Amino acid sequence: MKKIILLSVLVAVVAAFFALDLNQYFTLEGLKASQQQLESWQTESPLMTTLVFFLVYVAVTALSLPGATIMTLAIGAVFGLFWGLVLVSFASTVGATLAFLVARFVLKDSVQAKFGDRLAAINQGVEREGAFYLLTLRLVPVVPFFLINLLMGLTPIKTRTFYWVSQLGMLPGTLVYVNAGTQLGQLDSLAGILSPGIIFSFVLLGIFPILAKKLLDQIKKRRVYQGYEKPTHFDRNLVVIGGGAAGLVSAYIAAAVKAKVTLIEAHKMGGDCLNYGCVPSKALIKSAKVAQQMKDAEHYGLESVQPKFSFRKVMQRIHDVIAKVEPHDSVERYTSLGVEVLQGYGKVIDPWTVEIQLNDGGVQRLTTRSIIIAAGAQPFVPPIPGIEDTGYLTSDTLWAELAKEEDIPERMVLLGGGPIGCELAQSFGRLGANVIQVERNPRVMMKEDPEVSELAQQALEKSGVTVLTNHDAVRCELRGDDKVLILSYDDNGVQKEKEVIFDRLICAVGRTARLTGYGLEDLGIETERTVVTNDYLETLFPNIYAAGDVAGPYQFTHTAAHQAWYASVNALFGEWKKFKADYSVIPWTTFIDPEVARVGLSESEAKEKGIAYEVTRYGIDDLDRAIADSSAEGFVKVLTVPGKDKILGVTIVGTHAGDLLAEFVLAMKQGLGLNKILGTIHTYPTLAEANKYAAGEWKKAHAPEKLLTWVEKYHSWKRGQKPETGAVAAERQAAEQTEKQTENQAEKQV
Repeated sequence: MKKIILLSVLVAVVAAFFALDLNQYFTLEGLKASQQQLESWQTESPLMTTLVFFLVYVAVTALSLPGATIMTLAIGAVFGLFWGLVLVSFASTVGATLAFLVARFVLKDSVQAKFGDRLAAINQGVEREGAFYLLTLRLVPVVPFFLINLLMGLTPIKTRTFYWVSQLGMLPGTLVYVNAGTQLGQLDSLAGILSPGIIFSFVLLGIFPILAKKLLDQIKKRRVYQGYEKPTHFDRNLVVIGGGAAGLVSAYIAAAVKAKVTLIEAHKMGGDCLNYGCVPSKALIKSAKVAQQMKDAEHYGLESVQPKFSFRKVMQRIHDVIAKVEPHDSVERYTSLGVEVLQGYGKVIDPWTVEIQLNDGGVQRLTTRSIIIAAGAQPFVPPIPGIEDTGYLTSDTLWAELAKEEDIPERMVLLGGGPIGCELAQSFGRLGANVIQVERNPRVMMKEDPEVSELAQQALEKSGVTVLTNHDAVRCELRGDDKVLILSYDDNGVQKEKEVIFDRLICAVGRTARLTGYGLEDLGIETERTVVTNDYLETLFPNIYAAGDVAGPYQFTHTAAHQAWYASVNALFGEWKKFKADYSVIPWTTFIDPEVARVGLSESEAKEKGIAYEVTRYGIDDLDRAIADSSAEGFVKVLTVPGKDKILGVTIVGTHAGDLLAEFVLAMKQGLGLNKILGTIHTYPTLAEANKYAAGEWKKAHAPEKLLTWVEKYHSWKRGQKPETGAVAAERQAAEQTEKQTENQAEKQV
């Protein structure tokens, strides 16, 4: 209400200004005509005249009225250069700040709520370097100052910063106009004040803050390198530490552009994804899914059977799959591509030197222009008392350890309700293990919407998994031959304990970046949960970069490869052009059955961030192909900008959801909306039609009802029928509405 009242008052004042034709007093001709009178007032009552000029100038500027230029000339003519400059400088800055505050109070919240996703990068830039942006704009008078006042009010720049930068930035322009005012009699038009030479000078002046910032950056960089001696020549253009997804892609790109690059890996090429994560887990998921399909064969008109299998053979198949994929990431392949691969531990000695403790016992030192840290992450093991005594497995160790088992462990406890935990729990449950999954949070898959978590838990329980949410692992105990996990949970305000006997305990509660052992701590490179980098993936030292799990903020193989492109290109060509890592469209999939895939905002995140949105939903249970495949479960859920088809985020739950998501990822990346998806031919019958039908649901909800009413009348006229009278039309519409409500109620009951 306060905003509406203030806005109404301002509109009324501005309207009155033009209605009363007050703008006639703010012309060059009007000023010349009243110059003697103004000077007379100044002579008779200097203090009052000064105050009136100050208040009028503040009002004109605050209300963004035309006339500030004439006011500046008038003050120059009446008060002279020095006092005129002082008066205009403070009055214009106060007025500009008032306009800034009004725009912030009235518009900022609504603008940020509606366009927050688009403005995120601008907001971040203003928070970091708002003073430089503002100063540059203020120093170039061709940019309307009133527009700067209003637009800056919509950003997070601090008010005091806006004030002092505005006063400083407007000073040169103010000086020119006040000085012109002292020679008012010689002015024929306002255009004569700013000659092309003066405008060009202002443009150069506007570039000055940018040049100053660049200079400061260079000084800062030199200060960082103080105490280190830069080599006169280098052995390599790039050294990459870590042979996982980020390291492999970085080395590949460097070799592709003919740079001399060395890749250092101490253990297995391919990193966690190939050896412990994506590849083995998906191989396990496939075996478990086939076993489940055999149990559910009756759904396909076949006879259900209990699958008989050797768990050892299932695990052997997983290792066979790893072996088949391994050549893609092998030393031999990368050597053939032009990458020097050294097997050993790399350590950064100084910003340009890496020492390698080779696995064969040798030591090698290399100088390099740039370094990329791609050391990856490792499973986090919670500090549960007794866990070392009872033993545990992680995603790194379970593949080798369980391969030794002839039969699947009968009693398995899995700690963690995230993607890794859910995938493993469902797979082992489908293969016949008695799996208990423990999650300390209120639901599994906490990063997704509650309805997604609910469906995921139902899928896990359907696969034989006992899901215990809101349970904390307190301690592990050995009791004779039994291994026991004690859990703590809240029972109506009373804290109770539960005991679970297990054969194998798997920790899947997350992964932590590898931050020690390769010299970061010796160089003072900052680390928190990850290696701290800027938008260009640079660390404290501009020639040392980090990419992949060690850098965050996402721990996905595809984002590691994505970051590797930015890190390697910036490392090799950053002196000419640098690129900020782009995280605007990051997809991910949890490969439980049915799969859960998402890109962009979830509904929970949109609410948390205060971003306005609309939800469009299509149930896959209505899709012909899904029905034919007996996989008619799940949904496509799309978040869009209210009233528009711009996609903010998509969640898909269903079979092959990860594959279906790709169309939305492309659409978001290329700025395509739901109308484009709706207008694209999708093969029938395929699961991909779900995307088109979701777009159709959005279109149906935004149908132009008024236009369609007139179209209906047009078609009636074409049939030679008279248009319905108001009473007949109303009666028909009421009947249609009743029929529609009956249908909706029937659907809800079903």
